[in-house]
Amino acid sequence: MFARNELKSSVNMIFLLPFSGQCMQLTKVSPQLINPGPMSSHCKKEEQSWILYDVANSAFVLVVVTAILPIFFKDYIAQQLSQATSTALWGYMNSAASMTVALISPFAGRLADRYHSKKLFFAVFLILGLLATTSLSIIEQGQIIFCVFAFLLARIGWSGANLFYDAFLCDVTSKDRMDRVSSFGYGFGYIGSIVPFLVIIWLILSAGMANGLPVTATRTGFLIVALWWFIFSLPMLKNVRQKKIAAQQVSTTGTNLLQTLKDISRDRHLLLFLLAYFFYIDGVGTVISMSTAYGRDLGFGVTLLIIVLLFIQVVAFPFALLYGKLAKRFSTLNMLLAGIGIYILITLLAFLLPWITSQQIKTVLFWVIAFLVASSMGGIQALSRSYFARIIPIEKSGEYFGFFNIFGKFAAIAGPLLMAIVTSISGDSRWGILSMLILFTAGGFFLNKIRTMK
Repeated sequence: MFARNELKSSVNMIFLLPFSGQCMQLTKVSPQLINPGPMSSHCKKEEQSWILYDVANSAFVLVVVTAILPIFFKDYIAQQLSQATSTALWGYMNSAASMTVALISPFAGRLADRYHSKKLFFAVFLILGLLATTSLSIIEQGQIIFCVFAFLLARIGWSGANLFYDAFLCDVTSKDRMDRVSSFGYGFGYIGSIVPFLVIIWLILSAGMANGLPVTATRTGFLIVALWWFIFSLPMLKNVRQKKIAAQQVSTTGTNLLQTLKDISRDRHLLLFLLAYFFYIDGVGTVISMSTAYGRDLGFGVTLLIIVLLFIQVVAFPFALLYGKLAKRFSTLNMLLAGIGIYILITLLAFLLPWITSQQIKTVLFWVIAFLVASSMGGIQALSRSYFARIIPIEKSGEYFGFFNIFGKFAAIAGPLLMAIVTSISGDSRWGILSMLILFTAGGFFLNKIRTMK
């Protein structure tokens, strides 16, 4: 028994020690705990475990959604397709996955609240994502349909697990610390994703890139992502719990999804934020998921794209934490508007890139765009999550985050779909990028409405 407990303590130290110093800062001065009962003594460990799941799932985003699979899909799996067609198909794939999750999110969220099963739903989607990501390691050239279904299931699993992970923010910390805890999640997520990414890049470079990404090394990379995702999910599965008091309240209210939708529509503040979030997060997500495909269309090499993505992950870490700190001084809404302004500039610069004839100037501008993306992508997502968590009923966090997921996922459908359609019609992906300007402008408009509310 002593050996078993000692082993468990050692495992916990391995997972949590790197974050203990930072979370000690998070737990200072907490006069109002969300759950001031017995669970409050474990709040610190729950915050740390919750943050570690961002470390776990961020590797999937970097390798599968953003960096390796888009290039592997365009250059190997769908090699017989034209550049514009494969870029459009990648957009359709992302949209289809987001639509599926959006349709089931509110139902899953309500069931999780009502039956005290947020952890169960989280685990089911997690397992689906892990299995589908593992299956990417056996895809052969020309197996486009297989790749489409494997990617769809992997993205559905990742998105579904993240729905309940986000909802658990209401369970692991207090409202006054949500901005900072959420920002730490995104910040350490960027740093955590670099470790498996570097291992995968080492495998790829060791195998040689004379003919593009080496097949065996790339497939092995997908296995590494799944393993990393699984290992750093264990603290979340072990230490984070849904509050029983919240589940009991939901089970006796007798409300339904239609009533919740009516409640949202009557709350002008909440409705305006969801509308704003729909538009601006649409643009953010599209930039993330379509960036490497657009970079390939511009003629940038695989090596440069990978180095740029690594640079973004490193720079995004301090800026995500900075957004959380600045939100306390300048307000969360002002920092979100600042992030939207930066993304408008990113869109305009990306649109101008194809007209630059000098490859040297084009490369420098591409690095400038990468820095701007890194400076805002984590902060705008982290503060959106924490702001929403503060303005919803805590006892219905799963259900409300289900609707939050609807707006986010339908946004994720609209952005890549809009870019795919415009790219298909024009035959040039630069016009698809320009369409993102509409999304950021609309998001900023609705967000500014909240700022001017009395």
